[in-house]
Amino acid sequence: MTAPPTAATLAPVPPMGWNSWDCFGTTVTEDEVLANAEVMRTRLLPAGWDHVVVDIDWYDPTARAHGYNDDAPVVLDDYGRQLPAAGRFPSSRDGSGFANLARAVHEKGLKFGIHIVRGIPRRAVDLDLPILGTEWTAAEVADRSNVCTWHPHNLGLNHDHPGAQAYYDAQVAQFAEWGVDFIKADDMQAPYYHREIEAYALAIARSGRPMTLSLSPGTHLSTLHIDHLRRHAQMWRISDDLWDRWEDVHAQFARLARWAPLQGSGGWADADMLPLGRIGLRAERGEPRNSRLSGDEQRSLLSLWAMGRSPLMVGADLPSTEESTLGMLANPALREVTASTTGNAEVIREPHGDGEIIVWSARSSRQDRWYLAAFWTGESELTTPIALASVTGLPAMTHQQWNVSDLWEDGGEMTPLDLDRGHVSVRVPSHGVRWLALEPRG
Repeated sequence: MTAPPTAATLAPVPPMGWNSWDCFGTTVTEDEVLANAEVMRTRLLPAGWDHVVVDIDWYDPTARAHGYNDDAPVVLDDYGRQLPAAGRFPSSRDGSGFANLARAVHEKGLKFGIHIVRGIPRRAVDLDLPILGTEWTAAEVADRSNVCTWHPHNLGLNHDHPGAQAYYDAQVAQFAEWGVDFIKADDMQAPYYHREIEAYALAIARSGRPMTLSLSPGTHLSTLHIDHLRRHAQMWRISDDLWDRWEDVHAQFARLARWAPLQGSGGWADADMLPLGRIGLRAERGEPRNSRLSGDEQRSLLSLWAMGRSPLMVGADLPSTEESTLGMLANPALREVTASTTGNAEVIREPHGDGEIIVWSARSSRQDRWYLAAFWTGESELTTPIALASVTGLPAMTHQQWNVSDLWEDGGEMTPLDLDRGHVSVRVPSHGVRWLALEPRG
């Protein structure tokens, strides 16, 4: 089974937006979604943030923080398709599912997304509900031997039975009717389920509505899957869940270095959500808190994701997030670099004392400009020279004059760069970054 190739126009640049998981876990409400969407509209949309995604268990009326409920009374229609829990999403009480919420999000100039776990609800199988438009039932197409190990609500689907595809077709058709723009399909890649991914991509194609398909989780995801991924999805996670710990961020350096050369229009390796701002209000992990990452670590995270051209999905409760964090997210360099650069790569990684100097380079696809991100993983500030030729790939020309802008400090303003025999000296804080834009003069 194969789906037609997805046009690059569906995700021509890495998606940016908000996801409810890091803050609300399984419990987000309609009011909370709309409140975050409003902050997106007023503060972040001008900088490219335009997706609003409701994460897992929106169909569980008994959802709680810190885990999932066994035998949850998930809300289903007559054909075993999930419906929003009306107690949390009151606009669905008229039977329209997420249509009213999606419309409200669209009216703010934003795109609306939802999460789904592969398979068919156990409750649909227990009730042996019919599959829309077929003579088959849920019990006939379920695969009880192939279930998600961490989420209890679904059974697998037997893709040797034509009713399995029919179920996905019906489910995704309903999402299309609601006005969904983005589907985060979970339990797809660990292990890697070729047939599940193909079936879901085909269901989207048959729905007639353009919808971005994002695959999770990314535990030990191999780059050998790249051709299959690019044929069937637009985003794919490359790690397990990332939280607000420096060790989680540090582990992404190697992963993004591996995946960055494979990034391209219509298909994006995703380094996971950004655990920034106010998170953990009712999350799966941790208590209410501001991100435990230091300011320097947060700038490192954002700079690395941008230089690696990863999608950017923030997990904060934006209305209660500090203005300083919103200002950081609104930095126009994030969209500029994710959308309009080529040759993005880690070009230097060298041990030094108690850490590593890691340098990324990228070139603008719109103007005569290069980007340099110098990261330092050690425990105290470091000043180090970096050969400009190592960043630009150009022959070393000591007479060439350059302008520079610090993308976290200068607000885009260019000033003359002082070079020492073709080297730029950077001072980098512990776990921090110097993120520079460089342009030749003359």
